[in-house]
Amino acid sequence: MFDNVYKKRRFGELAIELKLLSKDQVDFITSKKNITKQRIGHICIEEGLLDDEEIAQIIAAQYSHRYVKIENINNSDLLSLVSLETMTKYQFLPYERIGNQLIVAMADPMNFLKLVDTLEMQLGMDISIAVASEKKIKDFLKKLETSQNVLDTVSDDMRLSLVKEIEKGGEGLSVEKVTAEESPIVKLVDSTILDAINKRASDIHFEASDQGVIIKYRIDGMLYRATEPLDAVYQSSIVSRIKVMSELDISEKRIPQDGRFKLKVSDRFIDFRISILPTIFGEDVVIRILDRNSLVSDMGNFHLDNLGLPQRETGRIKRLINAPYGMFLMTGPTGSGKTTTLYMALSAVNSGDVKIITIEDPVEYQLKGITQIPVNEKKGLTFAKGLRSILRHDPDKILVGEIRDAETAQIALQSALTGHLVFTTVHANSSFEVINRFINMGIKPYNLMAALNCIVAQRLIRTLCHCKKETTLLKEEIIESGLDYSRYKDHLFYEARGCEDCKGTGFKGRKAIIELVELDDEMRELFVNKASFSVVKKKAAESGTTFLRKAALREVIKGETTLREANRVTFIET
Repeated sequence: MFDNVYKKRRFGELAIELKLLSKDQVDFITSKKNITKQRIGHICIEEGLLDDEEIAQIIAAQYSHRYVKIENINNSDLLSLVSLETMTKYQFLPYERIGNQLIVAMADPMNFLKLVDTLEMQLGMDISIAVASEKKIKDFLKKLETSQNVLDTVSDDMRLSLVKEIEKGGEGLSVEKVTAEESPIVKLVDSTILDAINKRASDIHFEASDQGVIIKYRIDGMLYRATEPLDAVYQSSIVSRIKVMSELDISEKRIPQDGRFKLKVSDRFIDFRISILPTIFGEDVVIRILDRNSLVSDMGNFHLDNLGLPQRETGRIKRLINAPYGMFLMTGPTGSGKTTTLYMALSAVNSGDVKIITIEDPVEYQLKGITQIPVNEKKGLTFAKGLRSILRHDPDKILVGEIRDAETAQIALQSALTGHLVFTTVHANSSFEVINRFINMGIKPYNLMAALNCIVAQRLIRTLCHCKKETTLLKEEIIESGLDYSRYKDHLFYEARGCEDCKGTGFKGRKAIIELVELDDEMRELFVNKASFSVVKKKAAESGTTFLRKAALREVIKGETTLREANRVTFIET
């Protein structure tokens, strides 16, 4: 291994052999080297004869080493093998691991002898060398150093640096200033996003208030403060940074704006949706984090059994999603997990012998074997227009992300009546209220009932962390919750405690609770004839529907959540 370091061929000979330089050019470079005493590679770049990659190829050939491109390094585990300090000192990068062998990328093989003993002793691995561009190695090390500094920055230090920047300033805000890598504003926004992802947040709030800028995370459906309030003087710079990332107008501060951007974090791409609203204290920003990979991992590749529903309810859903045609309708407020459940349903029926097409706004998670279309209203691709085109594409099953208007509703219902199984969502508070939503869109009840197979209302309820503690409930609490006091007066309930694992919240993760109403002929007739709510509800219960409140209380009794959480998610029925 060491012999190769010294058995090198002449640079000029190899450049000619590799057809990178002519003999006259080599003679010129050699002559200049003898006069200026500069390195040959430096002269080649200075004269514009070779670039940094070509020089690396020649050096690799000189020492009979492999030539590699730094762009191929994207393994965070590999980079974590060696400290940034060691990489910077010896100017190298870990490039590839094969068994117990680590291949390092260096620009100057002569440095390898200084490095090899240190690394072999630290890692207990065999070390070999590949040659890469000196410029690319330096640039990559600089990026690693910048990332490390961002992650190591604590909130107090960040606020101090921001104060210094703004107090020194007085300069006008510009895109160049906001997006400069050295800007503490950039570091603040980037580190906040990274921190939110690490804490499993679904949303980041930058709230403008009389106290200053308040940063909050929504974790498992609840908002938590991430930091102490920042001074209001930072508000404009923070919002402008986010606008630049989202390609929004930084000069417009009087009207709402919506945007999106994508970042690569830990070798995966994460989408972000941005909503900006003008308030009396300045602009408010909410960033929705759409991390496809984390949810797929948490949910076991979107398997229905991982929803956490009772076996009976899971069985009913599996039967309904395998119907030959009709509409599988989900309802619930924003953030209640409707899309995730529908993705699980599509994954369950995606056998490979059916054509499944979706139209969504946006496409939140990518599903293999399924054609997914993003809505683009700016280009004229609406839900209604997209759905019309889908019907000409020979689908068996269709997902319409959301029904928002009468045109989309009419096309979706017609599709369900003409041999397609349609999955869709509508915003409503309960499985029964969704009927009125369609009627308010101008849909006739008998047309709706003819197409509907079922209505599924869903909520997400927080589950207790393993640190939960036992508690007893007062008689009044048990009775008011809707539980039978005589049956549960001695029952062992649980409440949240809080530990490091759950970040002090007492809860970790959420699970779905559903209210599934199947539409048989008798139920359809009740809806068409506008039967009273009590009559419809009684019939649904007789047909096997478990209402949301009962489903929530079931989780309380099992010790999965608290009574307070059940009350937060569902109404106490009277």
